[in-house]
Amino acid sequence: MRLLLVEDDRMIGDSLRKALRDDGYAVDWVYDARAANATLATERFDLVLLDLGLPNAAQWGGGLDVLRALRARRDTTPVIVLTARDTLNERVAGLDAGADDYLVKPFELDELNARMRAVLRRHAGRGEPAMEHAGVRLDPATRLVTLDGEPVALSAREFAVLEALLVRPGAILSRAQLEDRLYGWGEEIESNAVSVYIHQLRKKLGPDVIRNVRGVGYYVGARQAPGGAGES
Repeated sequence: MRLLLVEDDRMIGDSLRKALRDDGYAVDWVYDARAANATLATERFDLVLLDLGLPNAAQWGGGLDVLRALRARRDTTPVIVLTARDTLNERVAGLDAGADDYLVKPFELDELNARMRAVLRRHAGRGEPAMEHAGVRLDPATRLVTLDGEPVALSAREFAVLEALLVRPGAILSRAQLEDRLYGWGEEIESNAVSVYIHQLRKKLGPDVIRNVRGVGYYVGARQAPGGAGES
């Protein structure tokens, strides 16, 4: 999953980015509304973590302005507001502006992770937390993957690749789309990284769980759209 973190506090931002990357998320980080607006207008994210109290708000706007601009563009990217503003009126204003959830600082990382999973699940139209296909079951809450009921040990990035594919079975994700979900800005991307993770997943889960459309990308489940490229 690829996240955008909008946070001006360098200590909070650095610790959040590190913790989320350790959990297998690709995290990009900006510090103010101007950078947030420019980034959200040109790039795609699975979730936005948005602080409200941003610098130079008189000139560039605050977090609520970023949120309103996002929704004005009919962009439905899920947004969780992270802020120290905890009055009822401020929480209502954030939710009414289009936030999917609202978390008051300071918070525990476990709670943030739980809220992220819930928001992403609702956005995908799933009620059940776990995702399943062909005997493979992935639970984002426990980060447990099983094959026919037996646990399978995955690295954080192997887990991230499998989760991205299981969110929409049958949808083909290109190598570039998978890289977007694995790496944030500034992280070095090895040219064959996705192929390596797919190879490792096939070794652990079986060769037929993840299919390849040559020159197009990877998918699990029944194909959503026919194509002329060969499969493997």
